[in-house]
Amino acid sequence: MAKIVFLGTASAIADQTHDNTHLLIQNEDRIVLVDCGGNPGPRLIRTGINPDRITDLLLTHFHPDHVAGAPLWLMNLWLQGRTQTLTVHGLEHTIQRLQAMLDLYEWGKWPDFFPVIFKIIPEDGNSLVIQDSDLVVTASPVKHLLPTIGIRIEIPLSGASAAYSSDTEPCDAVISLAEDVDVLIHEASGASMGHSSAQQAGEIARKSGARSLVLIHYSPSTPEDELIHAAKEAYPGPVSIARDFDEFSLRS
Repeated sequence: MAKIVFLGTASAIADQTHDNTHLLIQNEDRIVLVDCGGNPGPRLIRTGINPDRITDLLLTHFHPDHVAGAPLWLMNLWLQGRTQTLTVHGLEHTIQRLQAMLDLYEWGKWPDFFPVIFKIIPEDGNSLVIQDSDLVVTASPVKHLLPTIGIRIEIPLSGASAAYSSDTEPCDAVISLAEDVDVLIHEASGASMGHSSAQQAGEIARKSGARSLVLIHYSPSTPEDELIHAAKEAYPGPVSIARDFDEFSLRS
């Protein structure tokens, strides 16, 4: 059974119970880590997932709360004896900067480092990122302060689907990614340049025809009922708040 696991749900400023936003897409054969602001290793262990089982790292954009932990996590995997290949996906803007960051740590000199394959996601929209018999992930550029992607997740065997906005202002790309999905996971850090409020997330969910809305990347200091109420002003469907370690099953 495929599922999404929320490892962190906070916007840029985390607290003791809300890590910065990152999540897992998991099925029987593949586990994709989406973003890596801190070191996800201990959180993966808490969820019962061996970090060595992660097959892919998908980075939505190059802001510290989404990518700064990647070098430490890769070093931890190496020190723990990983040997299998890890595939890292991202826009060219993101991948180039991640590689430069790794070069600062001289990772090329770390002996017997496991293979890492970097795959550039095109910026032309609806780009295929991952395609397996039971997992399809596509990406489109969204509207943030630097090049950023949102993603659509589809489970062909069950027909289930989800979309994740990443950090973005309201834009047509998210509406397209979220068209008729079972769940739209949308940021709610507040209406500002490059970001969206909970009410705006509700508007996107309504326009896209999403069957449910989960708010993520919010300020932990904002009351949850306030966020839900704001989203429900624009969206008639079910609205919930993502919390760290919550799981969402992707099934029809």
